[in-house]
Amino acid sequence: MTPLIDSFVSLLAPLPFFFVALGTFLGISMGAIPGLSGSMLITLLLPLTYFMDTTHAIVLLIGIYTGTISGGLISATLLKIPGTPAAVMTTFDGFPMAQAGNPGRALGLGIGASFVGGLVAWIALATLSQPISDLATRFSPFDYFALIVMALVLISSISQGSMVKGLLSAILGTLFAIPGVDPSAGIPRVTFGWVSLNAGFNVLPVLIGLFAVGQMLTDIFEGERKGTVLRVNSGAMLMRLSDWRRQMVNLLRSSVIGTWIGILPGIGANIGSIVAYAVARNMSKKPERFGKGSEEGIVASEAANNATVSGALIPLVAIGIPGSVIDALLISALMIHSIQPGPLLFKQNSELVWAMISAALLSNILMFFMMSALVAPLSRLMRLPKNWLMPCIVVFAVIGAFAVNNRAFDVWVVLGFGFLGFIMNRAKVPLGPFIIGFILAPLAESKLRSGLMTTAGDWTPLVTEPLPLTLLLVSISLLFWPAVSGWRRRHSGRVSKE
Repeated sequence: MTPLIDSFVSLLAPLPFFFVALGTFLGISMGAIPGLSGSMLITLLLPLTYFMDTTHAIVLLIGIYTGTISGGLISATLLKIPGTPAAVMTTFDGFPMAQAGNPGRALGLGIGASFVGGLVAWIALATLSQPISDLATRFSPFDYFALIVMALVLISSISQGSMVKGLLSAILGTLFAIPGVDPSAGIPRVTFGWVSLNAGFNVLPVLIGLFAVGQMLTDIFEGERKGTVLRVNSGAMLMRLSDWRRQMVNLLRSSVIGTWIGILPGIGANIGSIVAYAVARNMSKKPERFGKGSEEGIVASEAANNATVSGALIPLVAIGIPGSVIDALLISALMIHSIQPGPLLFKQNSELVWAMISAALLSNILMFFMMSALVAPLSRLMRLPKNWLMPCIVVFAVIGAFAVNNRAFDVWVVLGFGFLGFIMNRAKVPLGPFIIGFILAPLAESKLRSGLMTTAGDWTPLVTEPLPLTLLLVSISLLFWPAVSGWRRRHSGRVSKE
């Protein structure tokens, strides 16, 4: 417990505290503007973190992560347009309650639930991360390879859209990770004679292109969604203790659901809020109120989606597997600073890990006070026209990509992946599996080759050792489960007709 207390106290120093507070505020602001995401903001800021102290850079990004998920509540409640995908379920009850004349109460419930959900998940993060990391250090290369395969399949099977599109996205990300120098042979592969590709595609231009430029092109093509912003009285946001007593079971249950769904690689806050909302409706004494301004619905959605933030950090700091798209960006930030995520992170960079855990708690506390005090001015951000913001985003995207290596090739990579991101958005192919596949593929290759070198090319430990066999069987089950479920539904339909 001493390292945790020491790291938290160190974050209260002026400069670290400033970066956590700045990140939280920027995240809330970005989350409150529909169409702009935390992944876009983090992507744009990654080049700047290259010149920062590692701890300051990471706590800044964690603050953005926490703030973004929370900020989506504002536009979901006042505009019926979720600022982030995680706030989709909040629109179902937050906006009807606001329309009924209680926008302050809706926001107060959402902010309080967000804080409690983040706190419950942080307790899990602080207590489970190191034991899981210690366990993961005993993994063999084959164990680790099978774990990465399962993570990629899990990401693809539960991401938005069909599983086929999720798998296609993950495969595309893996393919784009292949060009560069072969790590074993030391010779270029799949470079097509381009010297600029000898080092492969740099992760920063790829991220900037997909998330910033790709989203900008999508917004230009689809146009801007507009709505009337409801006014809020900040004084009405104060909740009585009796309000929270009535919601206590729902609050804790949804927080636990969000935490454990956050731990599962690649699922994200939107799935956590959906599951918690569904459970709350099924367990409610007044399920007919859901979708019409139910307090239980707001609490369930917001507690769960904020709990996934710290929950998703657990696999990141413990075993180097991203729990969400933003966690994949955090892994990129660590790699930019020459820090290799994985089970040894606790041993080799323990101070940084505890700083990350402490930043998750501090940003959650700051989020609560910032959201409570600044909801009224933040709601005005939703009136900003996108045609003012998009040119600035493009300029920062191009400058950020060029500044990393000072070469024009990276600018072309940004534009190329921006066009690819636009096509994927139009085809409803999720970007999450792509970027996580792009980041995890080299690690999977490295672990598989290490395993084969230790066994003189014998791959049978993948199917003879208990852990990799179990993980691969889970992966196969996830691949075929949608087809089996579809066949069972069709078969039961035929039987009922007969």
